[in-house]
Amino acid sequence: MGKFSNAMWRALGAQSSRNQTKSVALIDASAEDDEWAAGLSDADFAKEAADLKVETEGGRTRFLAMAREGGKRALDQTPFDVQLQGALRMLEGDVVEMATGEGKTLAGAIAAIGYALQGHSVHVISVNDYLADRDANWMKPLYELFGVSVGSISENSTRAERQAAYGSKVTYGSVNEIGFDVLRDQLATTADELVSPTPDVAIVDEADSVLVDEALVPLILAGATPAAIPNSAIYDVVAHSKKKHYEVDPDGRNVALTDEGAEFIEKTLGGINLYDDEHVGSTLVDVNVALYAYYLLERDIDYIVRDNGVHLINASRGRVARLQRWPDGVQAAVEYKEGLPLTEAGEVIDTITVQALIRRYPHIAGMTGTAIAAGEQFRQFYDLQVSQIPPNKPNIRIDEPDKVYDTKANKVEAVVDYVAKTHETGQPILIGTHDVAQSEELAYFLERAGVSAVVLNAKNDAEEAAIIAEAGRKDAVTVSTQMAGRGTDIRLGGSDGDDAARQEVLDLGGLCVVGTGRYETERLDNQLRGRAGRQGDPGTSIFFSSLEDPLVTKYGDLKREPHSDSADGLMGPKGVETVEQAQRVAEGAMLTLHSNTWAYNKQVNEQREAIVRRRMQVLKTDVAADEMKEQEPERWAELEADGVPDDVIGEAARQIVLYHLDRAWADHLAYVADVQASIHLRALGQQSPLEEFHKLIFAEFTKILDEAQQAARESFRTLPITADGVDLDAADLRRSTMTWTYLVHQNQFSAGSQAMQGIVGIFR
Repeated sequence: MGKFSNAMWRALGAQSSRNQTKSVALIDASAEDDEWAAGLSDADFAKEAADLKVETEGGRTRFLAMAREGGKRALDQTPFDVQLQGALRMLEGDVVEMATGEGKTLAGAIAAIGYALQGHSVHVISVNDYLADRDANWMKPLYELFGVSVGSISENSTRAERQAAYGSKVTYGSVNEIGFDVLRDQLATTADELVSPTPDVAIVDEADSVLVDEALVPLILAGATPAAIPNSAIYDVVAHSKKKHYEVDPDGRNVALTDEGAEFIEKTLGGINLYDDEHVGSTLVDVNVALYAYYLLERDIDYIVRDNGVHLINASRGRVARLQRWPDGVQAAVEYKEGLPLTEAGEVIDTITVQALIRRYPHIAGMTGTAIAAGEQFRQFYDLQVSQIPPNKPNIRIDEPDKVYDTKANKVEAVVDYVAKTHETGQPILIGTHDVAQSEELAYFLERAGVSAVVLNAKNDAEEAAIIAEAGRKDAVTVSTQMAGRGTDIRLGGSDGDDAARQEVLDLGGLCVVGTGRYETERLDNQLRGRAGRQGDPGTSIFFSSLEDPLVTKYGDLKREPHSDSADGLMGPKGVETVEQAQRVAEGAMLTLHSNTWAYNKQVNEQREAIVRRRMQVLKTDVAADEMKEQEPERWAELEADGVPDDVIGEAARQIVLYHLDRAWADHLAYVADVQASIHLRALGQQSPLEEFHKLIFAEFTKILDEAQQAARESFRTLPITADGVDLDAADLRRSTMTWTYLVHQNQFSAGSQAMQGIVGIFR
């Protein structure tokens, strides 16, 4: 397979040039309205904007002229034509690809204003709170000039602040916070407690990161329950296992006991049989979880230990994944492994994946520096097309050919040598690594070679903005984990550098970007490359790989041990092709994984929507009272005879129905989790795990609404209801007094789950 051509990418989701030509024609035509827009007073600006028919061609050209004038007047930034082109394509519902430094923030704001002027409510969804707050405040003068209200939410926002922000025409927020607000609304027992509005328009920043890389991350709302105590005997015996007792599959996703390992575990635990009825669903599961925690999850690669706790690392962003945790068994196993106190697990009250969250919006658009390569995922999972926006100035960055070596040691030596020689010229260097351990190891070898480097990784991500801002200073050497979503531009010459400092770095060739290994998707490679050569600046990029890199060992097809004819271990064109082929296989595997996982999640999401509809009906209408009055007429009449007003009886009915509906949904989610944990066993009986999963959870779901209503009727009949209402707590029908939100890091349906691998290992 060669590289995909532009025609191929268009077939996979890129927009046709016809629509781009139409957008360019509108922008050209809008120049005729520039003088009119410039003549508007600030007071007239909002009035004229409100009268625009943005959906018409004439209204759109005037809108573009106003956007051009508004940017200059409010922000001292006149939008480039390519920024207006990006905004137009987002108004058409596309994901736009705009290179790093081309001004996506302003383009997104113009698109949001265009939607708002058509009467829509818009959520501009970012990857983190910092970017959401920064962009909302940065663009606020432009919104105000157009008479469009804007707000933002963050982790620290109060309910009142969230309600006010969502009341604005445009709301900025991180995908996590917007999702958590959707989940927290499932705790509301009165309509005025609701926070999350009806979804309308979503403009997603870093769209490939949110819609693809993190699409299947479940957001969780949990209620307090005591943390499960791990079986220390199982964890201890797994910790003392030898390499002959387990094997890791080639792609590093799963670990399984060998026959000898199973015998070792059984003997050490007192002569048990891991596969009899007593242990196969309990002890064996705990063993597999412990194997996963001890032998697949690595400290300083998958997580760091800080402040007496385990902090997961977001691989696609290279920083601590705040509020994320593994499924409870794995989380406890890692905490036990590290000798840390166990965190509360909690009962899952509600959950939604990022993909299901975004698909709630009737209108979706997005922007990113690397959209084309994710075109198939955008098309398949969101019915979105991609528009590639040309740069404002031609890209003159020099992308040097990859260098591939036989061993990791030879690769590292070559990287250090290249960086040292480049550093002698004073050219600033940004080095991209894959994980914390690799970044620290490389910094150590650079120091030994006389090159002092600043390291940015998950351990010091609080200093991120300051470190990135200085990465373009002369003589700077910065070693960083993933650069996606960093949100801070690298200014040539440094953050406080003058024109002379900038020019000096330009004369040296701009920023030099060095990759220390290809990622599992070319998109991440391109995000790193894109840090150099922004807005027509010069720059250089080069990637170093080895045939011992995880990408090759997981997805490559090496028939024999790598051998180089070169003294330095350089492999030549065949080595490069091996790495590129491994990357293509990895991208295909990720697409398959996404498709399979979505197939499992889809029905659960549909069931959640049915529960939400029922819950909102109960919360906002008198349906609970009407049903109880019809279904339990004797009890209703009895309460009226006791002098309880109808409104109080109706509210009691509402609270009772809500409680039992929520209880039924939480129980159903627990059932789904149990089915997830064991569905792989169906494959042993030649059954389709997916079909069986859907069959089981559908059958269970068909019962829960009726069962919840029957339980509610029983409570309505038997619980004391007075003029003060119903006291559910006194009847031991308590809601969780403490709830919190988090994300689950691990994919429940990863190809060949570890539990499945464990079973297969036994029946080989």
